Amino acid sequence: MAQVSKTDPPYLLGTQFRDDEFERPERFPFNLPWLEDFELTFDSPVTFFVGENGSGKSTLIEAIAALCGLPVSGGGRQDATNVFGPETTSELAQDLAPVFLKRPRDGYFFRAEYYAQYASLLDHRAKDPDFRENPYQAYGGRSLHTRSHGESFLELMQNRFHEGLFLLDEPESALSPQRQLTLLALIADRLKGSKSQFIIATHSPILLTFPGATILNFDESPLAPIEIEETSHFQITQGILKNPERYWQHLSPAKTSEKKR
Repeated sequence: MAQVSKTDPPYLLGTQFRDDEFERPERFPFNLPWLEDFELTFDSPVTFFVGENGSGKSTLIEAIAALCGLPVSGGGRQDATNVFGPETTSELAQDLAPVFLKRPRDGYFFRAEYYAQYASLLDHRAKDPDFRENPYQAYGGRSLHTRSHGESFLELMQNRFHEGLFLLDEPESALSPQRQLTLLALIADRLKGSKSQFIIATHSPILLTFPGATILNFDESPLAPIEIEETSHFQITQGILKNPERYWQHLSPAKTSEKKR
């Protein structure tokens, strides 16, 4: 993997508990292991959250969105009063304090889980006679529902991500490998001039190859940087592509039963 020297993030430097003496309740999300002695520091413009399902990646990125004044269901600051997802607040964020070098003028929380609802929100605005602006102006000029899922993902990112703080939760969910490379090129372009910062929760080994990025491992406590080669995402993907038969010996019940005969 190409090595690029890290530079400081331009906006959000980290977050921590507001009260050093805060006693965490024994319930979700406060019982997540990595919240023990929690203090999060960002040391590069691109940070990836990696870990198994349920490890708390989305929970933390949702809390960061709330701390940045972004709606926890996704969108920009102008969408803060619109409810199109089940979550309207982040309980974790209420006990965290952000540390900003400076606050970005723009920001966006791309949450793939509720993307379809957000696209429908724009369509609703287009039909609302009281909504005076063009709701599609910042999204390619037309409904996000008029393109394939993956195409509309990229359309939104290409038109909406410029200079600012951008949070992405599993952006690869509708992107082919080729389109994931397109997203990487887009991120690289937006970093020019050190005017953008990206925090991304992902399961994609392709995205994790971004040079100079920090990868934080949510499968261990406390949160700590990890090299891409050490992630289970990389190891499993590399292993099954190199030797699929070895994996299918354990995955296929039919093959296992045949060996026992």
